[in-house]
Amino acid sequence: MRIDYHTHHARCGHAIGTLEEYVQRGIDIGLDQIGLSDHMPLLHVDPAAYLPEMAMPMEELPRYVEECFELKEKYKGRIDVRVGLEGDYIEGWEDAIGRIVAAYPWDYVIGSVHFLGTWDVTDFRQTQGWDSREPMAVYQQYYDAVCKAAATGFYDFIGHIDVIKRFGYKPGADVTHLEDAALEAVKRHDLAIELNASGLRTPAAEMFPSRRMVERARDLGIPLTIGSDAHQPERLDQYLDEARTLLKEIGITQLASFEGRKRRMIDF
Repeated sequence: MRIDYHTHHARCGHAIGTLEEYVQRGIDIGLDQIGLSDHMPLLHVDPAAYLPEMAMPMEELPRYVEECFELKEKYKGRIDVRVGLEGDYIEGWEDAIGRIVAAYPWDYVIGSVHFLGTWDVTDFRQTQGWDSREPMAVYQQYYDAVCKAAATGFYDFIGHIDVIKRFGYKPGADVTHLEDAALEAVKRHDLAIELNASGLRTPAAEMFPSRRMVERARDLGIPLTIGSDAHQPERLDQYLDEARTLLKEIGITQLASFEGRKRRMIDF
């Protein structure tokens, strides 16, 4: 079983390719399931006054969902299309996030922390945000947000759970306790996490999360799924062979799949 549950397309502004091009690419490379999971529209900042190309406009959200379900039906029998959303967790905006999550019949919703306040810690254009902050304080704030995201009930799995390391900024002190607290919150609220292979093409030069965190997730009994975080069709499934190899090396033989917000474990 070959799956990829994390993809982005042109509507979000910082990816290329149509949804149908992703589905067709998935068929071409032999995927059994493809998850369409574009970014939730921005809620807490004015898109016009913020940086461009951050997420799909709010008015595009219903069109995105409609197109996803059209493709799910059109390609039935050739590839299983799962309709998802990467639903940013933004502390203080839970009511607005909850309304979006409840408004559509998603197959799954990814809970990802990109923003600490108005700072997107995953945006290469905003790395100067580290210059005026103490790294340990940033890590504490980030992992606290992950724990709060897990507790909301909005999400089916947590995306790139240690993406805070993306650009190589790290505290001098050990952060294992913060990582483990986040995993324990995931376990407590019966969520899965993803092994997001895109970290291999970032300055972090390792998947999200690290092997240590994947092993800890295994020990806690946390289900895992996998995603390429592709932002162009050609990157669909990129590095997922490495992800599957890592999982098998540490004794994980099943992946979490999702349909209608229900989790099912499948062999891979």
